[in-house]
Amino acid sequence: MKPHKMKINHAGRCLLRFVFALFALLYTATGMAQQRKAIFPGELWPDDKGNHIQAHGGGITKVKDTYYWYGEERRQGLDSNYRYVSCYSSKDLMNWKFRGDVFKMTDPDSLGKKWVLERPKVYHNLKTGKYIMYMHIDGQVKGEVGNYKYARVGVAIGNSPTGPYRFIRTFRPLGQVSRDIGQFIDDDGSAYLIFEDRPVKGFHIAKLSEDYLDVEKDICIIKAPLEGGAVVKYNGLYYAIGSALTSWNPNPNKYATAKSLEGPWSEFEDIAPPETNTYGSQSTFMLKVVGTKSTAVIFVADKWKPRTQWDSRYLWMPLEIGDGKLKLPEPKPWRINVKTGETVLFK
Repeated sequence: MKPHKMKINHAGRCLLRFVFALFALLYTATGMAQQRKAIFPGELWPDDKGNHIQAHGGGITKVKDTYYWYGEERRQGLDSNYRYVSCYSSKDLMNWKFRGDVFKMTDPDSLGKKWVLERPKVYHNLKTGKYIMYMHIDGQVKGEVGNYKYARVGVAIGNSPTGPYRFIRTFRPLGQVSRDIGQFIDDDGSAYLIFEDRPVKGFHIAKLSEDYLDVEKDICIIKAPLEGGAVVKYNGLYYAIGSALTSWNPNPNKYATAKSLEGPWSEFEDIAPPETNTYGSQSTFMLKVVGTKSTAVIFVADKWKPRTQWDSRYLWMPLEIGDGKLKLPEPKPWRINVKTGETVLFK
């Protein structure tokens, strides 16, 4: 007997094509977001739901074998009465799961509609078990001209990396003006806040109190008019990165080195060819990944789009670092093995 052939009319064929196309689209939207095999600097970076990651001006905190990425939530449609901090988690630094907006707050001090919450960073205090979030809070101050006159840090606390975080207060660390902030944990576990001080034309590296809820001691002031400060320790040497004061516009980011946090610090040099303006990005963090075979230091930066902030991208690249030299390679797709610390750049 010949096999029976099922006849399908034109409408049926169209319906089947539509079903297969829809299945392929859904598979691509979910599968690609969950199974990324590389990091693509400057491109859309989908989370586990297929949405572009919203973690701008952020920082990374590792807890056991999981990395948590915190940043400014900039998606469209947010309630303008609040400012939000988002959180994502990953075990491989390439695929990220959205863990929600773990912190939101209202205007803390009648700062007006243009008040900002920027550059959130989270510290895990191993002694207390708490998670401490620092952020730059700014806005208008009555009697003063300009939108960035408040110049404080905000502090919030949580019981887990994914919060929720409870707002505690805002203050000026050590009584000083504070704009862009960064974080650094030294090899001995000591925690530091990096904060820009516009009046002194530099940025502070300051030690946090034992519970991380206050700034205890000024370690040094790096006298360079830079923001977006980030510090990493590599092979016994400290490296500091900063960005020039050009607002949203990218510029040549620079680095300096020192044998101790107290300094003295070397002269600042470009991390990339100056004509590239750091490949259109601005520093926010340096992530050190210590593996079984190698140690990678990742330049974590933002590619800002001020008019469409929800579409701002990220530039993550492994740095060429060592012997007092630091270089940001030309951005290319790359991957990392977080267990071995090895990175591979694709042509």
